[in-house]
Amino acid sequence: MALKDIKTKIGATKRMNTVTRAMEAVSAVKMRKTQAMAFAGRPYARAALAVLTRLSGSGNALRHPLTAVREVKKLGLVVLTSDKGLAGALNSGIIKRAAEAVAPYKVEDVTIYEYGKKGEEYFARRGYTVAKAVENKRDDVPLSVMEELTRELSEGFLAGTYDEVFVVYSNFKSTFEQLPTGRTLLPLSRERVSELVADVRPAKGKWSEELELKAPSSYEVESGGDILSVLIPRLVAVSLYHMLLESKASEHSARMVAMKSASDKSKEVARDLTRLYNKIRQAAITREVSEIVGGREALST
Repeated sequence: MALKDIKTKIGATKRMNTVTRAMEAVSAVKMRKTQAMAFAGRPYARAALAVLTRLSGSGNALRHPLTAVREVKKLGLVVLTSDKGLAGALNSGIIKRAAEAVAPYKVEDVTIYEYGKKGEEYFARRGYTVAKAVENKRDDVPLSVMEELTRELSEGFLAGTYDEVFVVYSNFKSTFEQLPTGRTLLPLSRERVSELVADVRPAKGKWSEELELKAPSSYEVESGGDILSVLIPRLVAVSLYHMLLESKASEHSARMVAMKSASDKSKEVARDLTRLYNKIRQAAITREVSEIVGGREALST
């Protein structure tokens, strides 16, 4: 390899390192912000899901249309991905988990609600019906967005458009661990509520030490039908919103780690290329010196 080519590659690698370091810094700032939002939202999500857990023991709740369990012939799938790549295996893991969820069903029996372009592109290319696609660019997504989506999901479930609503997202565990997770959102049940509560409980900290939520065996809610018709969809929206916060924290954490790995690798490549450049240059200098010395000796004889 010519010295000029090696020098060009060294320059390109150093410029790439500058870009990845800048992206790493930006992702680190966003990661801290979204992590704070996710951690701050966990107590509220847990409280909301605690209400759902208590309502699941109510006779009115058990008779509510959103808790009706029926044979699943049609599936409503909510997929939470990012709009951008460069986040390691984050999106591919979510899409793989979503593909596993729709595998038992025919394409025409699945309705997709996509939050983020990566998942939308995947399912649209495969002929699935994408009922709604929302860009996932903002970090400060208002709760009203999830309430609107919850309303559409609830209306579709009640109308029989689908028999189950399943959500796939990335559950934030730590900066270096994000797990592709799938949860059934509708129909509601005591077991599924317990799973959601377990998801929002962090592994460490004071909230992780709280007692497990338990639903009372049975009680009646006065004017239960009207109350539950308003309360259950709103609480479902809170849980869905928290899944979005977890996905946001996971996205920026994964991107920061990926950019750090890219920065470290570019440094390593630049170092190796510099060594190669110096080695070839030194060999060329040694060869030139040897030729000069050999020529001098030839003249002296």
